[in-house]
Amino acid sequence: MANKAAGTAVGPMVIAAVEQHRSRGQRLLDDPLAVRVLPPLSRWLAALARRPVVREALIKASERTAPGVWGGVACRKRYIDDQFTRALEDGVKSVVVLGAGLDTRAHRLAVPAGASVFEVDLPVNVERKRKRLPADERVVRVPIDFDTEDLRAVLTAHGYHSGDRCLVVWEGVTQYLTEDGVRRTFDFLAGEAPGSRLVFTYVRKDFLDGTELYGSEALHRRFVVGQRLWRFGLHPHEVGAFLAERGWREIEQLGPPEFDARYVRGTGRVVPISPLERTVLAEKSCAG
Repeated sequence: MANKAAGTAVGPMVIAAVEQHRSRGQRLLDDPLAVRVLPPLSRWLAALARRPVVREALIKASERTAPGVWGGVACRKRYIDDQFTRALEDGVKSVVVLGAGLDTRAHRLAVPAGASVFEVDLPVNVERKRKRLPADERVVRVPIDFDTEDLRAVLTAHGYHSGDRCLVVWEGVTQYLTEDGVRRTFDFLAGEAPGSRLVFTYVRKDFLDGTELYGSEALHRRFVVGQRLWRFGLHPHEVGAFLAERGWREIEQLGPPEFDARYVRGTGRVVPISPLERTVLAEKSCAG
C-alpha cells in the first residue's frame, strides 16, 4: 500500500513542470525545479509540452480522466507556496512537510537563516529527491515508515525541536490514510505550540462513499474501488468541528470558487477546478 501511494508523487509534479512552459502571467504557479525531480519518461513528456499543441493535448487527456484535477493541483500548490512564505516571513522557524513527495517548495522558496524545513516521507521518495536535488543545510530529509515508527520520535532524532510556533504542510496525503492514521498524526499535532499553523488538503467524503462522483467516475474506480488507495475523507461543513476537537481553529477553506478568484482569473485562462479536493488553513488555538 505504501509503495502504491509513493508512486502517486509524480503526477502533481508533471502538472507543475508543464505549467512552466507558459508565460509568467499565464502560469498558475512558479516551479522551475519541478522538471528536475521527474523520472526520465515524465521529464521527456514535460519537455515535449513546450509545444502548445502537446501541452493542450496533455491537459485534455487529464480532463477526460480527472476533470479539474489539473487546475486543482496547480492552485493548491500555489496557495501552499503563499502560506509557506507568509509563515516564514512572520517568524516561524520550523516547517514540517508531512508526505513531502517530490515537492520542491523548500528548495525554491526563500528559507531565512535560522529556519529549517523537515521533509518527512517514505524512504523511496526521500531517496528519489536526494538523487535529483542538491543538498541544502536548511532542508532536513526525514525518511519514515508511517505504519511502524513514531513521528515525533523520528523528527526529534533529526533535530526537530517542538515548543515554538511551526508550520505543518500536509498536502495530498490524508486520503491515503485510515482514520486511525489521521488520528495518530493529530496526536503529533497536539504537541505543537499555540499559534502554529497547519495547511492540509482532503478529499470529500461523499466522493469516497460514492454518493456524489462529480463526473470523476474513472478516479473513483481507480483509487477508491480498484486500488483502494483513497480511504479517508471529510465533509466541508464538518471540518471546523473536526479541527476544534483537536485544538485547532479553521481559518479558511478553499475550493473551486476561491482558487478561481485568487489564481485563475488573473491569467486570462479558463481552467476547470475539481471540487473533489479542498484545502484548509488552520491555527493551533490551545496547548496540547
